[in-house]
Amino acid sequence: MNENVFLWLLKWYYDHCNGDWEHGQGIHVDSMDNPGWSISINLEDTELQDLNFQKIEKECSDHNWLICFIENNKFEGRCGPINLPEVLQIFRDWAESCQQERLL
Repeated sequence: MNENVFLWLLKWYYDHCNGDWEHGQGIHVDSMDNPGWSISINLEDTELQDLNFQKIEKECSDHNWLICFIENNKFEGRCGPINLPEVLQIFRDWAESCQQERLL
């Protein structure tokens, strides 16, 4: 995994821990049996709550694919076994672009 994006996610998570948010589902990463990864990031009570995200889909092969979307106020990512860093980068890019827009 790209250490920079992983460390960025650790910091993003830590910055949102307030004694309550992290108990309300926080971030979940799990493996899937097809094989692949599933990640769910709770956006409720964060600066990303209720912001627009355009669904992203990529399918190159059975093991090189991803889909990212927002559902029920959560960033959802599903991907092949080699694509988890790419999904995390998509979340990071979106979060940082939203932050930039607010500063303008």
